[in-house]
Amino acid sequence: MMTEQGRVLSALLQGAFICQVTDEEAWRFLKSRDNAAQLEPHLALLNRTLSTTAEGDVFFASFLTIGENERKVLTQQFQDTASNLVPLVEWLLLVQQANESDMPITMGSAIRLNELQTTIEDTPAYAEQLEKISRYRMFGSTSVNLDGQLKQVFKRLTEMGYLIKPNPDKQIYLGTGKIDHLYEMLRFIDETEALSLSEQAEAAISQGSLI
Repeated sequence: MMTEQGRVLSALLQGAFICQVTDEEAWRFLKSRDNAAQLEPHLALLNRTLSTTAEGDVFFASFLTIGENERKVLTQQFQDTASNLVPLVEWLLLVQQANESDMPITMGSAIRLNELQTTIEDTPAYAEQLEKISRYRMFGSTSVNLDGQLKQVFKRLTEMGYLIKPNPDKQIYLGTGKIDHLYEMLRFIDETEALSLSEQAEAAISQGSLI
């Protein structure tokens, strides 16, 4: 039977963003400095180290040293994420507006799908925006009705790790720590807006952050 240390190590090496929402046991395990320190030698064997977001509440594995192969991988990851920023930001704004909230969606934010759908259905501008968002390659919806478009968007966001559905019998989703990581990338891109995408990727890699 796999130990908790082994389970957490495996999740990190698979690219998981571990937070209190996605895996509270693993998150509490990593919150212990002793536990985190014990993982480092195992991660280092595969050229990885434990990293966190700025607030320290989201854990993920990043490269320990950057060689040519790692640089290529990181540059591609950065560019892939950057290419999805427009649909992601437009979706975040749509949900915030539909909820009539001053606060953006963050880790732990609850989204009630049925309530959101009702609001969008009652507001033509929101329905038009949802249709536009759902057509992005990232979501790839081919549905002509709002219900299908919304479900496809939430399905993809869950697959990509931005949302989690704790109870399969309830249409309630929670934002994960990957959304907080997304905000850090948005801030970084905003700070380096004068640079090209490839230069931004290089800057992110050199800082050892974001990815």
